[in-house]
Amino acid sequence: MNRSGLAVTGAVSTTTVSVLPVFLTGGLAVQISGELGFDPAGLGLVVALYFGVSAFGSLPCGWLVERYGSGPTSRIAVVGAAALMAAVAAFARSYPALVAILLSSAWFNVLGQLSSNLTLARYVPPGRLGLSFGIKQSAIPIATLLSGLAVPTVALTVGWRWAFVIGAVLALSALLVAPRDTPGRGRTAATPGERATGALSVIGVAAGLGAASSSALGIFLVASAVDRGVDAGTAGLTLTLGSVVGLTMRLAHGWAADHRSGGHIAVVAASLVLGAGGLALLAVPGTPALVIGTVLGFGLGWAWPGLLQFAVVRLNPSAPAAATSIVQAGVYGGGFVGPVGFGFLAAQFSYPTAWVVGAVTMLVAAALMVLGRRLLVAHGRARVGAPA
Repeated sequence: MNRSGLAVTGAVSTTTVSVLPVFLTGGLAVQISGELGFDPAGLGLVVALYFGVSAFGSLPCGWLVERYGSGPTSRIAVVGAAALMAAVAAFARSYPALVAILLSSAWFNVLGQLSSNLTLARYVPPGRLGLSFGIKQSAIPIATLLSGLAVPTVALTVGWRWAFVIGAVLALSALLVAPRDTPGRGRTAATPGERATGALSVIGVAAGLGAASSSALGIFLVASAVDRGVDAGTAGLTLTLGSVVGLTMRLAHGWAADHRSGGHIAVVAASLVLGAGGLALLAVPGTPALVIGTVLGFGLGWAWPGLLQFAVVRLNPSAPAAATSIVQAGVYGGGFVGPVGFGFLAAQFSYPTAWVVGAVTMLVAAALMVLGRRLLVAHGRARVGAPA
């Protein structure tokens, strides 16, 4: 396998195992809660806090990756995730202990995400970089798949703790394909002015609002559909369809990006607009609206993170990890606020109200994405016209 192929394999492996602790917890929630004694609200709280800690750690982790290189930081992320999955298996004897271990694992998730971004930026040729980010973003569905498989194969046979032990072993196996570059490859990190921090902050806020709306899809879609009278089996199949469409579109976004000369953030904004239409359809009764809204919501409203990361890396080649850390902070913040806000609106008003608010929020995200793009263009022109 050539260097770029190894880079993509290492990035996907690192990203998958770094996020595996929280997805295993979600997938095995029934078995874990039966032993540790917490309800769905407790699960929702720990997931929200997990993304909150991730948002808090994104900027410092971006600095660490730029400072020490993708090789050492990706290996730290992998070993850290493995150690904490082993800790869950051995020491999670109460709900507070489980929360403490999972929140610690959030730091390694962020480190793994950003080190993978730097790996792709350094080793993948420009003509295949977009697709590589699309493949890397498939790590989340892969982690979800592994967590789902762990229920019948491990949790229901030998116990949920062994699923975390196996997860720790899988994580350590990712060291075989982790990047091997040395600390400080001679690159000088960009200053905040070179990195267009203001424009990236606007884009980060836009990404956070988009993520806040989109994150509700996987969590509340089935419950919302059943509440509106749709058969539970049909709702579950619709969620599966949306997940497949979302994964396919993430790869398609990456492939198409490699065949465009620019305009990637504009495509993200357009995807958010169409995704908002999908969320609005979820407020409409009936199975056809549910299916079309799910396809638009997953396929466009929640398939853009890899494309956005690719665009930010292309615009900030001197410090890709630090630049994407700004955007990732917004995405993680949205992952924290979105489920909590949506659940509150659904409980206090109704699911249709929550979906409409989500659609409006996604439209605001699209508008801010356009504004951030304009600020980036203006920043680039100012740098070109600046005296040497």
